[in-house]
Amino acid sequence: MSDQLLERVRQWVEHDPDPATRNELTELSNAAASGDEPALAELDSRFSGPLVFGTAGLRAAVGAGESRMNRAVVIRASAGLASFLTERAGPAPLVVVGCDARHGSEDFAADAAAVFSAAGCRAVRLPSRLPTPLVAYAVRQLGADAGVMVTASHNPPADNGYKVYLGGRAAGSDDERGVQIVPPDDALIAEHMAAAPPADRVPRDSSRVSAADADLVASYIERAGCLRDPEARSEISIALTPMHGVGLDTALAVLRGAGFERVSVVAEQAEPDPDFPTVAFPNPEEPGAMDLLVALAADQDADVAIALDPDADRCAVAIPTGAGTGDPARDWRRLSGDELGALLGENAAADPDRAGDTLACSIVSGRLLGRIAEHHGLSFRQTLTGFKWIARTPGLRFGYEEAIGYCTDPSAVRDKDGISTAVRVASYVAALKDRGATVQQELDRLATLHGLYATAPLTFRVADLSLITRGLDRLRENPPREIAGSSVVEYTDLSKGGPEMLPTEGILIRTEADDRVIVRPSGTEPKLKCYLEVVLPVPEGGAVPREEAAARLERISEQLREVVGL
Repeated sequence: MSDQLLERVRQWVEHDPDPATRNELTELSNAAASGDEPALAELDSRFSGPLVFGTAGLRAAVGAGESRMNRAVVIRASAGLASFLTERAGPAPLVVVGCDARHGSEDFAADAAAVFSAAGCRAVRLPSRLPTPLVAYAVRQLGADAGVMVTASHNPPADNGYKVYLGGRAAGSDDERGVQIVPPDDALIAEHMAAAPPADRVPRDSSRVSAADADLVASYIERAGCLRDPEARSEISIALTPMHGVGLDTALAVLRGAGFERVSVVAEQAEPDPDFPTVAFPNPEEPGAMDLLVALAADQDADVAIALDPDADRCAVAIPTGAGTGDPARDWRRLSGDELGALLGENAAADPDRAGDTLACSIVSGRLLGRIAEHHGLSFRQTLTGFKWIARTPGLRFGYEEAIGYCTDPSAVRDKDGISTAVRVASYVAALKDRGATVQQELDRLATLHGLYATAPLTFRVADLSLITRGLDRLRENPPREIAGSSVVEYTDLSKGGPEMLPTEGILIRTEADDRVIVRPSGTEPKLKCYLEVVLPVPEGGAVPREEAAARLERISEQLREVVGL
C-alpha cells in the first residue's frame, strides 16, 4: 500500500463521524497493509476519487471511503450545497429534504437537513419513505431554493444516492424551478464541496429542522388524482407493484382519488425492502422484474399492469396480448419505454386543455414523438439524456425518456413522475375500453398514421468500466459503412457537440433506410447502452409489420455486438 493512499485513508478515518464506517475502513486498511491483495484492491476502489454529480446526482455503493455513499460524503456534500445556495440565493435559503427506504437513506437525510440548518438554511424534512416526485413537487409548491432527495432510484440494492433540485432564487426561469441541476451548477457545487471542511468539523443542528406540513403531501395526492375527473369512476382492473419501494401508499391514494378502486397489489413486493429480495435488479426494465406483476394481472384478469420503480419516479406498463394461452408470459407483454412515450405523447397532444405547446424527449428516445407533435401542430424538442435536460424545455406539455421516465404534469412536477404517469395510463386505458378499443389497437393506429417506429435496447453490463471505453473506441476507429444492408448516411460523434446540443459521450449512426443507432455509456449504472430504431411504412389497409421490424432490429443488434466487441 502506497504511503499516499495510506495517508488518505488515515485522514478519512480520523474525520469520519460514523463509528461503523470508521471501523469498516480501519479493518480494510489493516488487511491491505498486511498484504491482503483483495483488501488493497477494495481500498483503491474506495479512494478512486471523490463522488461527482452524474446524470442523476451522486450515486455509489453504500460503504466507507471517499468514493462511496456514507454519512461523511453526505455531510460534506450538504455543506458544499449550503454554501453554494447562500452565494446564489442569498441569506436563509429554503431547502426541502426527502428520502426513500434504501440502506442509509434515513441517516443521510437527517445529516443533510442538520447541515443545512446549521449553515443558516431553512431546512424542511418531508416524511421518510416518500417517492422522489414529492421532492420535485415540494420545491415548486413551497418556492424552495433547493431540494435534496436521498435515493438511488432503480440501482442495485447496495447503492444509494443524493439528487439535487434547484428552485426559487437559485433557479432561472419558471421552467427551471424544481429541475435537477445541470452544468455549470454541478461543477460550482462540486467546488464548494471540495472546499468544505472534514466531515466531523461540519456543523450540524437538527433542532432547527422543521417537518413539512401534512397538507403538502395531501396536496400532491389531490393534484395527481385530479389529472382525471374524480367524479368519473371507472371499473377497469389494475394490477400494481411498487417493487419493494416507497410508492405504494401514495399511488393507491392517487389512483383512488382519480376514480380507480379496483387495484390489486403484488403482495410480495408491497412493503419497502432495501434488499429487493424478489428481483435480481429493482428495475422494471430488467428481464424478470415484472414477472410477479404479470402473474397477478393474469390471475385478476386485469385491464393493465403498472410497475413503479423503487422511488416511484419511473413507471412501466404491461398489457394483455389476447393470446389466451394461459401462460402469463405469452398472454401479457411489457410496453417499451418508447411505446408508452408515444401513447402518452398522443394523449397529451390531443388534449386541448393541457398547458404548454411543446413535446420533448431525449435524443436516445424514439422519433415518433416528433411526428405526433407535428401532426397536432405542436413544437418538438430533443434534448440530452436525462430529465435534468428534458424537464427544462420551455413550454413543456409532455416529456419522456425511453428508460420509462415520463413527465405528464410539468406545471406541478418538473421531473419524471411514476405516480402521475400511472393515473394518465389508467385514464387512457379506461377511455379506450369505453370506446371498445385496446392499447394495442391504439399503437396500431399510430403506426398506420405515422409509420411503424420500432425500437429495441442492446445493453452490455460490465464489471470493468474500461470495457465501455474500449467498446466506444472500437466503434470510433472502425465505424460501419452499412447496417443491416443499408448504407450509413450519418455518423456523428456526440462528444463533439453541435449547434443545439452540448457535448455528450456517445455515437449516433443513421442509415439510408432511416435506421438509427445511438451508443453511449449509462449515466447511472456500469453499462454500455445501444439504442436501436427502425422505421417501416405501413401499407394502406395492410397489417402493421411488427415481425419484420423485430427481425431487422435483431439483425442490427447482432452486427453491433460484433462491432463493439462485448
